[in-house]
This record gives sequence, C-alpha cells and structure tokens, in this order.
Amino acid sequence: MDTAEVWNRFSEEVTRYIRYRINDPETARDLLQEVFVRVHTNLHRVKHEGRVKSWVFTIARNVITDHYRKGNTPVLLPEEDTIADRETEQQELTEKDCLLPLIHNLPEKYRKAMLLSEIEGRKQAEVARILEISLSGAKSRIQRGRRLLQHGYMDCCDYKLNEDGYLVGEHKEDCKVCSQ
Repeated sequence: MDTAEVWNRFSEEVTRYIRYRINDPETARDLLQEVFVRVHTNLHRVKHEGRVKSWVFTIARNVITDHYRKGNTPVLLPEEDTIADRETEQQELTEKDCLLPLIHNLPEKYRKAMLLSEIEGRKQAEVARILEISLSGAKSRIQRGRRLLQHGYMDCCDYKLNEDGYLVGEHKEDCKVCSQ
C-alpha cells in the first residue's frame, strides 16, 4: 500500500476525526497535512496492511495531542461552514454536538484538562504530566470541568439532574450553543 492509496481510503475519515476535535478549519487542514506527512515518511514500517487504519488514526491522535501540548488552543466557536456541512448532511443536532463548544467555553485551565481527558481519552496521570501539575490537581480540574459541563448542558439545553445525579433531558434544536 502506498501513501496515495492510504490518502484515498482514509483522508475523509481522518478529516472528520480531526474536525471533531479541532473546530478551526485552517488548523484542521494543517493537522491533516501533518498526519499524512508522517504517514508518508513511516508507511514502510507497517508490516500488516490490516492495521493501517488504526495506525493512521493513532498518528492523527498524536498530531492533535502535539497541537494542544504546544499550547495552540484557539478560542473556538462553531464555524458557519461546520453548520452548513451539518445541514448538507441533514444530521440532527445532538448533545454530542454541544460537547466541544461547551468545553471551549470553559475557563482555560479546565478546557485543557477536559480536552485531554474527555476528548482525547487520556488518563488523569497523563493529563497531570502534560499540564505539568500534580495528579490531585489534574483530578480536581477534571472533576470541576465535568461539573461546569453539567451546568453548561443545564443552561444551554435545559437538561436536569435526576435523583441519581445524572443529566436527563432531550436535546433542543434551538440550543444556545450548538445552533449558533
């Protein structure tokens, strides 16, 4: 398999993967190019063709992590073309569509912790190491970030907490965050 074939098979999926995590179209395009530069320079190392897709997505995850690690976290709001893409695809907005905008509206110290833990799936110890804070500090930021997200869903989409402390409700199309 060569780089062109990898591009043809996976570039659209990788683009969606990056755009879900990076809402700035220019930055997303730059990161996509970085992913495929790494693919091109290291493709010869892949021994099993069946593992190429997971390998490409691992590279994409690492490129996104490197981007955030460098402190390149712009204030991101939903872009017009993102909403147009959603309408074109005729997708209904869901609570997941509000997650990234709500995270990006958090104060920076919680935003970075939430992006690393909730979006990238990093362990709390790794979040602490990346942010250069103590493990208890990372746990605290993640907990507080989650609480702020809860309140964001309650303010934005009129979700409520049930007796067990879980958010319940239905996503509204006129959501104040994701319908902008």
